[in-house]
Amino acid sequence: MVMFLMVLCMSVFGLAITALAFGAATRGLPVEPEAPLAATVDERLAAVPEHFFVRDAAPQAAPVPRLVPNIPAEVFLAQIERHIRLEHAAAESFLMAPSPESLHGRTVSPLVH
Repeated sequence: MVMFLMVLCMSVFGLAITALAFGAATRGLPVEPEAPLAATVDERLAAVPEHFFVRDAAPQAAPVPRLVPNIPAEVFLAQIERHIRLEHAAAESFLMAPSPESLHGRTVSPLVH
């Protein structure tokens, strides 16, 4: 019970110190009513030139960058299929004769992961 009261008193003391620090940090700041704030925001928006936000232009789709130009997709598919076949063969050879060398050996495939 004594420990609970001590924790409770320390928590209240910490809350009081935090409230005092917050009050000291915010002391002296000007407090403005909401109506003038809304008026100044509207004046700032009215001062922005109309061409700043292009509202009339339709959004244009960005061109899709190609990493390797002028190479058909079939070439990439063939490379991926070859890589899969090599990895499958390596897995089968490991299952036939498991060893640390075959587990940690380098792959023959040019697509290194």
